[in-house]
Amino acid sequence: MIQVISLVGSLLILSAFAGNQFGKVRSNGLPYVVLNVVGSAILSVIAILEEQWGFLLLEGVWTLVSTWSLWRLLRAPGGAETPAGTPGLGH
Repeated sequence: MIQVISLVGSLLILSAFAGNQFGKVRSNGLPYVVLNVVGSAILSVIAILEEQWGFLLLEGVWTLVSTWSLWRLLRAPGGAETPAGTPGLGH
């Protein structure tokens, strides 16, 4: 079951990345950032449960950066849009 949950987390992050690469999802848009937050949080929990400290470092930082990006995005004028000139959020 833990493998299925890991796959879900990975697919969320990869779908954001692929969507961005194919021009369907903007890296500074709400869907991209939310997919990164949720996917990396799932993988962070898995890393803790499996005691995979290097993986936890990667996914934990990914979660923190994505969460910070989500917070900034939601506080920006217009809520779900990043102000002009702001580089892409998330990763």
